[in-house]
Amino acid sequence: MLSLTVLQRQNLKARAHALDPVVIIGNAGLTPAVLDEITRSLKRHELIKIRANGERKEREAMMRQICETLNTAPVQHIGKILVVYQPQEDVVEVKKAKRKSKKPLTKKQMGNR
Repeated sequence: MLSLTVLQRQNLKARAHALDPVVIIGNAGLTPAVLDEITRSLKRHELIKIRANGERKEREAMMRQICETLNTAPVQHIGKILVVYQPQEDVVEVKKAKRKSKKPLTKKQMGNR
């Protein structure tokens, strides 16, 4: 389970405010299929909301199990919404294409950039 500082947690809560839940845990509970879906969502988004049914103690246990199994950090548990974070491991930087010609750009070309 990852740990976060208070400042990191505050920033992640602010980012998560506008998000919608991408995974819903139903009456069947935390099944392997649900864990796979959470894994796929974390690879794509790194910060997700999960809607969980059940009593508060059950939701706390689900949050703990998700964080231990998938090596994520718990950000927030408010009501039936769980917010988890997993930093992306392979961040690919996008580089700008280099210009082939050494001629200076015209005003029109500068305006297009």
